[in-house]
Amino acid sequence: MTPPPARSAAQRTKDTLHRLENDVDAWVATAAPDGAAPHLVPLSFVWDGTSLLIATAADSPTGRNLVATGRARLGIGPTRDVVLVEGVAQAVTPEDLPEEDAEVFAGKTGFDPRRLADRYLYFRVVPQRVRAWREANELHGRDLMRDGRWLAAD
Repeated sequence: MTPPPARSAAQRTKDTLHRLENDVDAWVATAAPDGAAPHLVPLSFVWDGTSLLIATAADSPTGRNLVATGRARLGIGPTRDVVLVEGVAQAVTPEDLPEEDAEVFAGKTGFDPRRLADRYLYFRVVPQRVRAWREANELHGRDLMRDGRWLAAD
């Protein structure tokens, strides 16, 4: 099967922003600072234009890893239209998250951690690197963001 033609950087960036704004779920990978095995879980997210907001149990491996290292990698979309986000994560308690943000998160994801008995934390993940590609013909130029800055589109 012949893949479709490679998208321009501008189109790929536009498609990536669309996915960030409209998708709900991501695979979130974290690792403990002691070099333990990486941990991978599916979590829902909300994109606000500058960061992804996720939530997880405070005492889960993901929650502990994010608090300890402040680093996460998220995979969004199917394998033949993937967006990979590497970012810096900052914990936000439910009490410190603005009510509007908590309501947007609950509305979009259908999940409201504030209503659970277990202690949850929100995390704002600020992208430092974003890559996107569909097929091998898009591997060249797959970096759309480096060091927290969107690259110039062609």
